Amino acid sequence: MPSFSDIVFEAGIAARSLADLLTGRSLRLGVTGLSGAGKTIFVTALVQHLTLAARLAELGTKNPLPVFRVHAEGRLVGARLEPQPDDAVPRFAYEDHVNMLTGPGGHNDARAWPQSTKRISELRLWLEFERGAGIGRRSRAGLAIDIVDYPGEWLLDLTLLEKSYQRWSQETLASSASSVRAPLAAEWRTYVQNLDPNAPEEEDVAQRAAALFKAYLKACRAEPVSASALPPGRFLMPGDLEGSPLLTFSPLQLQENATVAPHSLAAMMARRYEAYRAHVVRPFFRDHFARLDRQIVLVDVLAALNGGPTALRDLETALADVLSAFRTGRNSLLSTLLRPKIDKILFAATKADHLNHLSHDRLEAILRRLTARAIARAESLGAAIDVVALAAVRATREANVGRGGAALPAVIGTPLKGERIGDEVFDGATEVAIFPGELPSNPDEVFAGDYAVDPRTADYRFVRFRPPIAARDAAAAPLPLPHIRLDRALQFLLGDRLR
Repeated sequence: MPSFSDIVFEAGIAARSLADLLTGRSLRLGVTGLSGAGKTIFVTALVQHLTLAARLAELGTKNPLPVFRVHAEGRLVGARLEPQPDDAVPRFAYEDHVNMLTGPGGHNDARAWPQSTKRISELRLWLEFERGAGIGRRSRAGLAIDIVDYPGEWLLDLTLLEKSYQRWSQETLASSASSVRAPLAAEWRTYVQNLDPNAPEEEDVAQRAAALFKAYLKACRAEPVSASALPPGRFLMPGDLEGSPLLTFSPLQLQENATVAPHSLAAMMARRYEAYRAHVVRPFFRDHFARLDRQIVLVDVLAALNGGPTALRDLETALADVLSAFRTGRNSLLSTLLRPKIDKILFAATKADHLNHLSHDRLEAILRRLTARAIARAESLGAAIDVVALAAVRATREANVGRGGAALPAVIGTPLKGERIGDEVFDGATEVAIFPGELPSNPDEVFAGDYAVDPRTADYRFVRFRPPIAARDAAAAPLPLPHIRLDRALQFLLGDRLR
């Protein structure tokens, strides 16, 4: 039975949803993805392009968002940032991120990628636009877009709400025994297998088990394994819970229906697992996702391809788990009053600029194959789904490079300092041309056990590049950074609300 506080909370959601529905002046956009997928870059690029749209028009600059219809049709009057709408959520540090991307103080050599999302943050963007297609029939309107940026790892925790401590322990230990993960889990598994779950509870034992478990999860996330489904998410991205007993537990060797003795080590671990679900997972879902209208899920498909078929299948499972967390479906008046639903979800394969455009449709096809199960579920509930390959900030340009008498489609950019191709280590200042190889035309091939990069043709599939040098206006202020299909993402997520 729901608690009284939950009922009051739900009533508040219904009242705010009705107000938003009647005015049509508010939309909540969720931005998520696993670590390294590019959430911070996406939000920064989105805000930069929209807030500078009017400035670009004044300069007579070519429209950088031709697919975003409100902008292409000249109906976007302007956009501005407004005060943070939720006092309990940190503000997305947009200005700091732009400064870092374009070079602090205007110094191009100091440009760098912002740090990855480690906690939830929010930003309100107000768009002013003209409704109607004909000039004589146009009228002014506005839309407040609340952008909610949060780690996808935390979202994966929602699967824990359906699992007892015993079941979670059993499943986690089983997955750690796979051929790929077993070497990484060896020290942790050996330690917990030698523990007696019914022994008296001891804090130092719990801390040791938790530390080894966290080290195993961290190793699984890193290359070359690049695993995705690694709950509990706060173990890898603790935020302000670092060192808390809420993050000091570990799976133990228990049967799913095993009885846990009072005051035992297993009872201590189970109590902390239940506290994690009650004080971290449930409030996170209730407080931050109850009013999401639209959602973009950013996916680093390239990292999973580097990890091989096992990493791809793990990512497929994680994406299905992510989507199961959302209330998806087509909104009606009744559903909006009772509990609003996400009616549009965009899956985006990021870092498309690491590949030549000839492979972009193949990258989209691989992502569509990865999300097939998740898409089928969402579409059956009436939600609109799309898949796109994009780069919110484009770090490369394209060229044909001669090799062995043939012209190969390459990308040109400046690799990050320390990146390497074979024996060559880059200094972070030298621009190079790289042939990243071609993705297969049949996406099923990358899930086969024998799939691998062809070393005869590909230098190295995915080298990390520095941000591009920003163009600047007469006052040396940075102009929007180049992108790939950011406008397509904006049209799908926002276009129908800006007509």
